[in-house]
Amino acid sequence: MTGALAGWWEGLTVLNRVFYAVAIFFGVLFLWQLAASILGIGGGDEGVDSGTDAMGEHHPPPDGSETLTAFKLLSVRSLLAFFTLFFWAGALYLNNGMPMTTALGWALAWGIAALALVSLIMHAMKRMQETGNLTAQSAVGNTGTVSLDIPAGGQGEVRVMCRNLLTHLKARAADGQGVKAGVAVTVIRVLEPTVVEVRAVPVSETQLTAGG
Repeated sequence: MTGALAGWWEGLTVLNRVFYAVAIFFGVLFLWQLAASILGIGGGDEGVDSGTDAMGEHHPPPDGSETLTAFKLLSVRSLLAFFTLFFWAGALYLNNGMPMTTALGWALAWGIAALALVSLIMHAMKRMQETGNLTAQSAVGNTGTVSLDIPAGGQGEVRVMCRNLLTHLKARAADGQGVKAGVAVTVIRVLEPTVVEVRAVPVSETQLTAGG
């Protein structure tokens, strides 16, 4: 650090320097966790097992591990948000000459607000994911129609009944082969909250259903 920046740093109290250093540390950790959550890396809660087996049947976690994992992730991110806002607020208030006890009080208030806000956001995201998974799960075993071509080894879209409502879901073919739009398919399992695996209904079965 040189010039004005060095002079500014030298003019800080030891406590203020500590606050800035810790604030930068937790800020980097919080941004890393945020990026990991958005990109779906680092074992975020998006990767928690949905409890769906190979036959498309849903089973609750045997030991509550899903809830425990989600709680741990929620706690880590909320605490990172708390410490990030606490130390940044404390550093800035101290830098502006506010008395230490007052600065710490305001910093604590900012930290608690950050913890509550992140907890609410993460809880809402978790509920949205669970709702999407339950919606897709209700389609398992139902017969629908491909609305957008499913390319070989790729992903398309199907129109199928979910909870008595006609719903569009992203879909992949079970055998990895392409399925054209308009082909009747059966949903066999859930791959992701809004992605299902389907298998084309044999022509004979389709004709039988139409004739019946």
